[in-house]
Amino acid sequence: MRVTRRTLAKALVVAFVVNLVVMGAGAALAYEKAPPVPDRVVGPDGETIATGDDVQAGKVAFQQDGLMNHGSILGNGAYFGPDYTADALDLKTEAMRDYYAEERYGDAYGDLPAEEQAAVDSLVKSDLDDGTPGDGVIEYSAAEAYAHEQVREEYVERYHEGSDARGVPVDMIDSEEDARRFADFALWTAWFSHTDRPGADHSYTNDWPPAPAAGNTPGASAMTWSVIAMVLLVAGAGVGIWLYSSVDLPEPSAEGVDVPHPDDIDLLPSQSAALWFVPVAALLFLVQTLLGGLLAHYYIERHAFFGLETIPGLGIDVLQLLPFAMAKTWHIDLGILWIATLWLGAGLFLPPLLTGYEPDNQARYVKGLLVALVVVVAGGLTGIWLGAHGYFDGDLWWILGNEGLEYLEVGKLWQAGLLVGFLAWAALAARGLKPLLKREPPYGLAHMILYAGGSIALLFTAGFLFTPKTNIAVTEFWRWWVVHMWVEGAFEFFIVAVVAMTLVSMNLLRRRSAEKAVLLEALLVMGTGVIGVSHHYWWIGMPDVWVPLGSVFSTLELIPLVFILFEAINEYRALANSGEAFPYTLPFMFIIASGVWNFVGAGVLGFFINLPLINYYEHGTYLTVGHAHAAMFGAFGFLAIGMAIYVLRFTVSNWSGRRLRWAFWLWNVGLALMVFVSVLPVGFIQLEVSFTQGYDAARSLAFYNRPLIQSLFWARLPGDTLIILGTALFTYDVAAKLTARRVADDPDRVPAGGAVRPFLEDDD
Repeated sequence: MRVTRRTLAKALVVAFVVNLVVMGAGAALAYEKAPPVPDRVVGPDGETIATGDDVQAGKVAFQQDGLMNHGSILGNGAYFGPDYTADALDLKTEAMRDYYAEERYGDAYGDLPAEEQAAVDSLVKSDLDDGTPGDGVIEYSAAEAYAHEQVREEYVERYHEGSDARGVPVDMIDSEEDARRFADFALWTAWFSHTDRPGADHSYTNDWPPAPAAGNTPGASAMTWSVIAMVLLVAGAGVGIWLYSSVDLPEPSAEGVDVPHPDDIDLLPSQSAALWFVPVAALLFLVQTLLGGLLAHYYIERHAFFGLETIPGLGIDVLQLLPFAMAKTWHIDLGILWIATLWLGAGLFLPPLLTGYEPDNQARYVKGLLVALVVVVAGGLTGIWLGAHGYFDGDLWWILGNEGLEYLEVGKLWQAGLLVGFLAWAALAARGLKPLLKREPPYGLAHMILYAGGSIALLFTAGFLFTPKTNIAVTEFWRWWVVHMWVEGAFEFFIVAVVAMTLVSMNLLRRRSAEKAVLLEALLVMGTGVIGVSHHYWWIGMPDVWVPLGSVFSTLELIPLVFILFEAINEYRALANSGEAFPYTLPFMFIIASGVWNFVGAGVLGFFINLPLINYYEHGTYLTVGHAHAAMFGAFGFLAIGMAIYVLRFTVSNWSGRRLRWAFWLWNVGLALMVFVSVLPVGFIQLEVSFTQGYDAARSLAFYNRPLIQSLFWARLPGDTLIILGTALFTYDVAAKLTARRVADDPDRVPAGGAVRPFLEDDD
């Protein structure tokens, strides 16, 4: 079946418009259907227990003090601490049981016979069912008012006074008052998790979290759409294979082509400048992996490091110096930053390689972008620490400091700096690609690179559409635009575009064939991944419409991943047929590994946890950790490293890939050990506990302290160690190679037409 590039381009535009309409309508619904923040919460005699301002102040404390990177809210965040929604609901239910047991029977709930416990349970469920606010007022029963105060005091004890057993430093929340307001916020999310949405027979969160004692069990839609998703899985896989075999897409091939040797390619000044993105990223990567090892160890010793509770000679408390929440914040941000840094550097290195064109002052601008990036990174990471420790007054804590939302921790100023950096990168890439942009149609490969980079910047703007005072459901709606659509939309688009351009630069694929492949895969990514973000909306207070949409489109996300996997297989065949003389073996290996891990992490593990019925019990467990690490590091990290090695291959004399090969296998084996030996087994046990005992039990300290779970946490040590060793070896190799870097040529002496001449030639 022959499909033209023009036809694919038109279909891509249609898919973009459809996505824009659907998600735009979803944004309007998010504001209309979000759970209401009450004006007041009152007791049975009309006294005010909490106000809407208290709830909003609690959300501010939640973000300012980094609690989303200690525990989670509505299942989103870190998994070290409890999920605050489930925890508040469980504590509230237990306190209400105690209240009614004492009031009705004069005894503790645990000491009552089964029939009296059942009577108490019925009273608790009846109270929790009767929660619809009238005129902005939530009316509590006496038991609920009692329970509310008990949760407040528990949160003061935990998050203000500190708890070594929970890994919570003293003054994590600065004051008792703020800790009580945080409890008000958590209890409000618990309230709308058990309160029926008006006109529906389920709560605002579709009865999540699993909490049978509070009446929360999965609804029929979770089962129905899980079955439909399973049917679509089989159909989608078949469609993906059929498309791949039917559409005329020539495979990469090293046979009979003149593969340009890197030593024969002219090196231009802007490429020498782009090289320096690599050591900066390597240092960020090394720090990130070290922090990752520390985070894994905190699950075993929550207030110490291999028995050390204080730093020898200094007397500084380990937990106070670098608590889990701060280490987790930096770990996540550094992961995004080093990958983005390598992609930015590669995106600036490729244009001169393909065109031989060096715009005036391009090298100076590239260096300026790198300096600006370093300033933003240093400022953002420092601001996170200062903001979390109360060094900024007023709103400056979330503008200059720590916004406190997972993946969007850095303050708004630094986020704006990153956005400007993306736009500056797009402008510099466009300058370098100018000869191509003039010759090719709007759906050409150079245009695709700019569209992919521009989409990253465009989606990042969604992070500026909320403040700490925005309703948490609306906040999460926009946050997932940035987090998920980056991954399933812009990043996947960028992957296929960069890989295609790299294959063309190696002369392994004709340019127009590559353009067709990028358009087709971008169409599949755009057609599934953008609306597929809606599987994140099932349990956070968004409307019911997202359950069917999320089920269908999350399943269909498998199709482009099947495509990318087949591409990786064909690239491997081209590599195997290339012989030992092929000079790009190492970057090719990373590109192939990226495709495989993308299918495993985003495809297999992603599909499994996105079945609604599974996700109902799994949401926010270690199964998500396995999916995230395999997809983020395995897919995007390996691609970024592969592009870095490609850059190094052109810029370094006396090339040796021995250490990089060792790093490649250390990373792959380490990631496999971490995911399949430790993380996933913990996740499957959590899934069972969530199903049999409730979600809060699966996220409790008692669960993590089980001997088996502790053994599985220790089993992560070999995998983490191999990843750290691989990263240290990579960083050392980059530093060593910088001492043998090539000298850039004078751009005025480089022949016109580019380093890879066939790229500028028509190849129909």
